[in-house]
Amino acid sequence: MSDPIETAIFALLAPLAPGKSISAEEVARSADPDGWHRWLSRVRTVSVGLAREGRLVITRHGKPADPNKFKGVYRLRLPLAGEVLPGVLVPPAPEDTEAS
Repeated sequence: MSDPIETAIFALLAPLAPGKSISAEEVARSADPDGWHRWLSRVRTVSVGLAREGRLVITRHGKPADPNKFKGVYRLRLPLAGEVLPGVLVPPAPEDTEAS
């Protein structure tokens, strides 16, 4: 079963133009309009995990931020094609398995 915060993040980002972002507050409010404030730490935790996987970009001042080191107010957006992102856990390249 998918995490409700992850679902909310991608549901809010889906209709946006490439490069457009959402705030953590928007995600929390979509999860719980009345008690949204208590969801903010969960939004951050899920966002960091998705950013480390390369599925989401955390931005500060409009620029990609390292999900392992950022502090303060942030926004979320989808990665752009070919974008190199800080702090993304990239799987190792497959070894050359061609027979000689």
